[in-house]
Amino acid sequence: MTSSAEIPRYSELLWTTLCAVRELGQSGRLDEIDERVIEREGFSDEQLAVLHKDGPRSEVEYRLAWARTYLKKMGALASAGRGIWETTPLGRELTEDQIEPLLDRYRAQRRSDRKRKRNEAPEADDADTEGEEGEEENWKEHLLARMLTMSPAGFERLAQRLLKAAGFINTTVTGSSGDGGIDGVGLYRPSLVSFPVFFQCKRYRGTVGSDKVRDFRGAMTGRGDNGLLITTGTFTREARAEAARDGAPLIDLIDGEQLCILLKEHRLGVRVEERRIEEVEIVSSFFEELS
Repeated sequence: MTSSAEIPRYSELLWTTLCAVRELGQSGRLDEIDERVIEREGFSDEQLAVLHKDGPRSEVEYRLAWARTYLKKMGALASAGRGIWETTPLGRELTEDQIEPLLDRYRAQRRSDRKRKRNEAPEADDADTEGEEGEEENWKEHLLARMLTMSPAGFERLAQRLLKAAGFINTTVTGSSGDGGIDGVGLYRPSLVSFPVFFQCKRYRGTVGSDKVRDFRGAMTGRGDNGLLITTGTFTREARAEAARDGAPLIDLIDGEQLCILLKEHRLGVRVEERRIEEVEIVSSFFEELS
C-alpha cells in the first residue's frame, strides 16, 4: 500500500492507469478509471484529501490527469469524447517494462521538437515545463477556479443552463427558497416518457463525502427517485458507493472534471478554437452574467 506521506509522480502512475482502462474493457469514464487506479494503488484517505496547490482538484486527481495526458501523447490512450478514454492498439499490447522506454522516447522527441522550433523562431519560449505538455488539463484548472468565484446562486443557475443544454425541460432553480437542500428540478425526457430529476450544487474546493449524498437523498424522499449531485470538487469513494447503494434511489454524480467536460461540450462559458492544437478559452463574461 502507498505511504500516506507521499503521492506517486504521474510517471509512476502510467502503467497502473493503462491497466485500469484495460480492466474496464479497454475503455472507461474518467471516474471509473480514477476509482480503479485509486483501488490498485491503495491510496489512503489522507492522500486523497490533499488538494493541488493551484486548483480545486485533489493532488491525486491532478496527477492521474497528467498520467492520462502522457499516455495519450505516447500513443497508448485516446480520448473518445464525453470524458471517455480508450486504449489504442499500441496501448493494448504494451507491457510494463516498455512504459519507461516509451516515455523516454516521447520526451526526447519533445526536446528535439522544441529545439527545432527555437531555431525556426528564436523568440519562442524554450522553458521545459509541464505546462506546455498539459494545456488540455490546465484549461480545466482555470475553469474550475473561475466557477469557485461564482456566488452560490450563480452556480445553481449555471447548473440550470447546463441541464437545459443537455436536454432537460422545465428546469427551475429552487435553492433560494431553502427547499430542503434541493437546489432545482428539471424534467428529463429520453424518449416518450419524462421524469423529474432533482439536483443539488456543491461549489466546493475539495471532496464531497457520503454524508452529503445521504442528506440529498433524504431531501428527495417523497418527491422523486432521481437525483443529480454536481460539484466543482471530487467525490470520496464512500460518496460514490453511497450514491449507487442497492435498495436506495440512485444519485448520479458529476464531479469537477466531468463538469468541465460538459461545459466545454455544450460551449457554456468556454470558447474552443480548432487549430493544429485545440485551444480552450474561458469566457468570464458568461459567469459574470450568472452571478
